[in-house]
Amino acid sequence: MIALIMAGGIGTRFWPLSRESNPKQFLNILSDRSMIQMTVDRLLSKIKIEDIFIVTAASQVELTKQHLPDLPAENIIIEPFGMNTAPCIALSASYLARKYNESEKMIVLPADHLISLKDDFLASLEVGEESADLDNLVTFGIKPNYPATGYGYIEAGQKIDDLRFNVKQFKEKPDLETAKQFLEAGTFFWNSGMFMWKIETILQAYNDYLPKVSSVLEEINTKWNKEGLQADFSDEYAKMPRIPVDIGIMEQAEKRVVIPVDYGWNDVGSWKALYDVSDKDDNGNVLQCQNEIIDAKDNYVNTDKFVSLIGVNNLVVVESDNAILIADKDHSEDVKKIVEKLKKDDKKNLL
Repeated sequence: MIALIMAGGIGTRFWPLSRESNPKQFLNILSDRSMIQMTVDRLLSKIKIEDIFIVTAASQVELTKQHLPDLPAENIIIEPFGMNTAPCIALSASYLARKYNESEKMIVLPADHLISLKDDFLASLEVGEESADLDNLVTFGIKPNYPATGYGYIEAGQKIDDLRFNVKQFKEKPDLETAKQFLEAGTFFWNSGMFMWKIETILQAYNDYLPKVSSVLEEINTKWNKEGLQADFSDEYAKMPRIPVDIGIMEQAEKRVVIPVDYGWNDVGSWKALYDVSDKDDNGNVLQCQNEIIDAKDNYVNTDKFVSLIGVNNLVVVESDNAILIADKDHSEDVKKIVEKLKKDDKKNLL
């Protein structure tokens, strides 16, 4: 099996620590290992480092090399710039088709998700392999434990066996009432953004459902044939449609399988999500600093300064070298709005 790890994002919800020069996947926010290192670590007992590939933006290549020094340089697939997951995966599959037999299976993973139960995760890959061998596009659906409105959902259809279902449909992020209905139905799973398929299966799917992508891939392959894999294909790549693979491929395809899983998954998509998976003191505080606390509960603080909290609850306080974030924890998703405003105001030193 081949692993493809997508590591091109910026992680704007983790500002001010996550910056364009040091995105979320390269931060040590869960342990003394960065998130991309943790993602590779959990694969190594099943997949050799030589068969693990990282697809990332040109601006993040050096960071990738620093964090993964054992990864062969040719295993870094370089996007000239981010174009969403459908172009990213298509480019990577085309790259891998030059190195492997197209019947080889590939697992596609984000670089910045938490999976607590590694053995259960690896066992699910075995199940995925069996389905991918039958030319299915396989996705891994997280068994929901609350009515989340921040995730897309996958509705399971006909049961294949105790471990697999055909996919009935994909659903966009719901409102709270709809999410409650999904949870009560018991046939809906969170869309994890993890997939498995044979190289030839996904390339055929692009040909069937996103022919524009396949056309651009032909142009890129022609350039690779003439100039080598280091060729500049920015002009060609810019023609790709900016679309997620979920919408461009998975929602349209016919042979789709969902494997329900429950292995302590979290996309760690905000400071609140990080708080939720972190160890807390007796007052529900996560304090990554020296501190004195008086009547303060349920706060998250990350700074190298001494901090005193008095009579405050539910705060996120995060300090970087030139910025401080103070937010209500339940509004931490809105950090991306600050980043958007900084971009609009051209405050590049803060991005």
